[in-house]
Amino acid sequence: MRFAHVVVPGSASPVLAHVTDDGVVAVPDLIAGGPATLEQLISGGDDLVRRIEGAASDAARIPIADVTFAPAVLTPPSIMAVGLNYSAHAGELSLKSDDTPTVFTLWPNSLAAHKGTTTWSRAQTESVDYEAELGVIIGRAARDVSEADALDHVFGYTVVNDISARNIQYSEAQWCRCKSLDGFTPVGPYVVTADEIPDPQALKIWTRIGDDLLQDATTGQMIRSVAKLIAHLSKGITLLPGTLISTGSPGGSGYSRTPQVLLTDGTTVSVGVEHIGELTTHCRTTE
Repeated sequence: MRFAHVVVPGSASPVLAHVTDDGVVAVPDLIAGGPATLEQLISGGDDLVRRIEGAASDAARIPIADVTFAPAVLTPPSIMAVGLNYSAHAGELSLKSDDTPTVFTLWPNSLAAHKGTTTWSRAQTESVDYEAELGVIIGRAARDVSEADALDHVFGYTVVNDISARNIQYSEAQWCRCKSLDGFTPVGPYVVTADEIPDPQALKIWTRIGDDLLQDATTGQMIRSVAKLIAHLSKGITLLPGTLISTGSPGGSGYSRTPQVLLTDGTTVSVGVEHIGELTTHCRTTE
C-alpha cells in the first residue's frame, strides 16, 4: 500500500491518505476512528493496515493534482542518518568510509514536503548540495536485532533529499547542523509498505535538476545494506516505531563536480527511488 500526508481541499491541516493511481482518500474517511497520521497507523499494527486496505478498494478519491503534500513523516520519534554509505560518494568528498557507519541525527525542523520550498540565507551558506537517499521507516520496535531479522521490523520506505550545507559540514566535527537547517530534509511524497519492496537493495536511485541526471545508481551499491544498518543501529538502542532512517547517498554530488552544481535561488531539484516515487524541492535564498 501507498500512503502520504496531504492537505485536501477545504482543510488547513495535513491528514494521512491512502494513495493509488486514481487519487487519494483520507484514511479517517475510510474507517471510523481511522488514523490521521502515519505514526498513528504504525502504532495500530498490521490489523489496522489490513482494515484500511479492505475499505479502500471502492472509495471515492480526490485527484492527486488537487492536494498539497506534507512531509511523509510528521512526528518521527527520531531521524537517524547514515553518511558515507556508498563508496563513490565517500571518495568524491575525500572522506573515509570506516568499518562502522557514520551516524548522525537530523532535527525535526528540517522536515519538508514534496513540492515545498526550502529557503536559506546566502550569508550562512552558498554551498548547498543535494543527496538522494532511500528512507526506511521502522514499524516494530527493534533492539539488538540480527541482520537476518532486521527487515521484519520495517514498516515501509520513502524518499529523502538529505540537503547539506557543505561549508558548515567541513567546518564542524559533527554533521547534524549542516543537514538540519529549516527545510533541509524533504521526505516523501509517499511511504510504500514493506511488502511492496521485497528487496530494498535492488532499487534505482537518482537526482535530476532540469534535464540533467546528476545521480544515477542503485541501492545495491550501498556499503552496508538496510538490514545491516538496522542491526547496527539497534545495538543497545531501541529503534521506536515511526523512526526514520536515511541510508546514505550515492556518488554524483554537486559539490564534487567540476564545475560545481549547487542548489541556488530558483533551483528545482528532484530525487527519486524506483517503486517509491520522486520528491521535488524548490529552492530560494535570502541575503
